[in-house]
Amino acid sequence: MEPTRTEFLFMPGPLPKLLFYTLTFASLGWMVWQFVAMARTWRRGKPDEPKRPWWPEVASLILGQRKVQGSRPKGGGPMHLLIFYGFMALLMATTLLALATYAPMVGLPNWHKGAYYLAFEATFDVLGACFVAGCAWALFRRLGVGRPATLQGDRTDVAALVILFTCGLTGYLLEAARIAADPHPWDVWSPVGYGLSPILGQLAPSAYVGLWWFHMAWVWAFFVMLPRMRLRHLVVATVTAANRPARAMGALAKVSMEQVEATGKVGAVETGDLTRWHLTSLDACMECGRCTEVCPANGVGKTLDPRGIVQGIRAAEGNPLLEKLTEDDLWACTTCHACVEACPVSIRHVDLIVDVRRNLVAEGKLAGPQAVMLRQVGSTGHAWGQPVSEREQWMKGLNVPLCREGQPFDFLLWVGCAGATDPGAVKTTKAVATLLQWAGVSFACLGQEEACTGDPARRTGDEFTFQELAGQNANVFAKYGVTKVVTACPHCFNSLKNEYGDFGSQMEVLHHSQLLARLVREGRLAPADVPGGVTLHDPCYLARVNDEADAPRALLGAETDFNRDVSLFVRENLHPLPVASQLVEPAHHAQRTLCCGAGGGRMWADDAPGQRPADRRAEELLATGAETVAVACPFCRIMLDPALTGKTRVADVAELLLEANRQP
Repeated sequence: MEPTRTEFLFMPGPLPKLLFYTLTFASLGWMVWQFVAMARTWRRGKPDEPKRPWWPEVASLILGQRKVQGSRPKGGGPMHLLIFYGFMALLMATTLLALATYAPMVGLPNWHKGAYYLAFEATFDVLGACFVAGCAWALFRRLGVGRPATLQGDRTDVAALVILFTCGLTGYLLEAARIAADPHPWDVWSPVGYGLSPILGQLAPSAYVGLWWFHMAWVWAFFVMLPRMRLRHLVVATVTAANRPARAMGALAKVSMEQVEATGKVGAVETGDLTRWHLTSLDACMECGRCTEVCPANGVGKTLDPRGIVQGIRAAEGNPLLEKLTEDDLWACTTCHACVEACPVSIRHVDLIVDVRRNLVAEGKLAGPQAVMLRQVGSTGHAWGQPVSEREQWMKGLNVPLCREGQPFDFLLWVGCAGATDPGAVKTTKAVATLLQWAGVSFACLGQEEACTGDPARRTGDEFTFQELAGQNANVFAKYGVTKVVTACPHCFNSLKNEYGDFGSQMEVLHHSQLLARLVREGRLAPADVPGGVTLHDPCYLARVNDEADAPRALLGAETDFNRDVSLFVRENLHPLPVASQLVEPAHHAQRTLCCGAGGGRMWADDAPGQRPADRRAEELLATGAETVAVACPFCRIMLDPALTGKTRVADVAELLLEANRQP
């Protein structure tokens, strides 16, 4: 007899099959009906933006579990992978079995027998055990064994795990019961079921049939309850991944005057003011707390809770969002995107927060230093409120070319408000200009024709001041035919690279570390050699938001491979880096860097003592024991300087590179 197994064992006649299919399709129909009702709620939002190709996103985020793969063990990453891949294995097994069962209906033989059957049993019997083990792990963790402080939930979460665990366990008991009641020599190919079968002993056919229906009852319960539990993210997260916006992480959606005139409001007042994708993503949230765990504001004792923001917006259900959110929490966000980076289902918390901020600013609900900054940006085009004439003070004695002089140039050196004003940032600007001159790079500056990119205004919530500045700068770029830009400010870098395309500026935009690293690899500059060891503070808007962590390290002579995307320069065709400085990494580095607290307009805000993200970051940098802290952002330098002054040296990577390339 060829190895196989009998379907509906000990259940002759059409009635058992009729009852099985009726209950199965009824429970599946109920599940689908609930998801359709959820989709109607999503459709109340604004139309979605252009989206990315769906398959790479689903393959990476869902099938590849990219956000979970890098999770720490105590964060439940391995546990989640056991559950997910075990579940997918059982789903695949069920699908293959169904295809084989119904193959004769289309003229194909049922192939669930012979060598295929043996391989099927051996493979999925083991993979299913991973699912049961993962569910058991999650259940014990949820009930308090190793439960992390950030893990929240209620009895429905425990019920969901009980349903999953029981489905898996009863499936193996059913397999063991089949082997005990109807033994065959090939049963050894089902190792788990075969191992459990002696426990059941001689089992009567009626006992097997009872266990079969008991198992199916739990499966039907799973179908019915799935949309009501956080387990719905199994379905909803797939939908959000397939429809993920094409915008880069650091780009905010543009608000048009037509939208404002049509709705009579700026930003989000209620859930219907969010896009359909955003509303869908709210239902994908599983409340794992990873976003809150990495939030720099929450980490220093502020009440901002990104998970609470998501759940509060979801709970608003068409009512004013501020009934569920607090203004203090919304203003506390540094827009560092640590929450977005950590979220397994790619919820864009920063988009949600800034959209509500836009309405608060439009309604005049912002006061204090941030409001002063907005007035300064709007009236002078400078975040510090400096007059236009001050933008050229830093270049005295450096023979820096200006665009208006009419000489051709390759790169526009974008200075930025901080780079032209703050004493520490001015040192960086001078170092970059000098290095470019030494390396023979053709560049020019705008000088008095440069205005703030509008980044602080936009992320604080003043959308139309940003748009006015972006349009003004875009006109200047077009006037001088700018095609390549380099800047030492990651915030300017992000806006110019990811957001100015909406205003017609199609340019190659580089952070100064990227261009300087290219020059080092071409042998036109030597990497820095910093005595006493050096540690690097990665800027959020460079490493995390724009995936560039290797270039600043290359300037320090360190060969790293943190960037997820292809590097801007091909390493194989250029000079290898000589190991120079002794680089010591802080606990949080590269894409998982720890925010200094300056982003989102927070650099102009007042933080209470003990609630300054910069102080927490400074402690971590000092713990490395390095004598020098290298930075690559003027905002970070401004925030970290007070906490590090007198304890260690702080210098931009360009300054360290300048010291290594001193000309006679």
